[in-house]
Amino acid sequence: MSQDAEKMKRLIEFKGRLTKKTQELETELNELQATLDTVNSMLLEKGFKRADTIRETCETQTATPGKEYTIEPEDTLRESGAPSENVAQLKTASGELLALLYVTENSLRALPAADKNFDVNTPPFTQFLLERILMKMQERDNELVRAGQLPQDNVLSYSIIREGDLIREICVKNVDSERLRELKSSIRWTLEKMHEKTRTQG
Repeated sequence: MSQDAEKMKRLIEFKGRLTKKTQELETELNELQATLDTVNSMLLEKGFKRADTIRETCETQTATPGKEYTIEPEDTLRESGAPSENVAQLKTASGELLALLYVTENSLRALPAADKNFDVNTPPFTQFLLERILMKMQERDNELVRAGQLPQDNVLSYSIIREGDLIREICVKNVDSERLRELKSSIRWTLEKMHEKTRTQG
């Protein structure tokens, strides 16, 4: 057999091995993707269940603006007939899920991801999200009320549902479309910074 024929034979054999390996890797990738999809579905399902469990707590306790509430792990709350919600995912720059954002016509609820534990004492939660964003929005609304430009019932209100020091839900009412964009961005940024600090401390 000539040298050219021998080289051709080796190339054909090599191509065969490459093709087989590529097929094996594609099969493995498909299996991994299917597994990842299943895990994501389980996380989302758990997030939905948590939202259903504490929805009433959020809706009934936000009557006092800016107040923090604590729920016990064994608390059992019935589901309420809340209006339809749109759900968005708040993620880190690398794509890691931070929280689920439930949005209705004029309110939003942010629920930390099932595998995240955000402590209310971790910066910049209080210093940025509460004091610089939510409190400032509330102050602006109260100024409009005093000026007769906004009904008292339309003032932004918020509450933090906690289990001990852990944030279980951030509830905000009387949110318009402009504030929704700002709040979505601010909550995502806050949670990402808190997550970074938690990982660093851990």
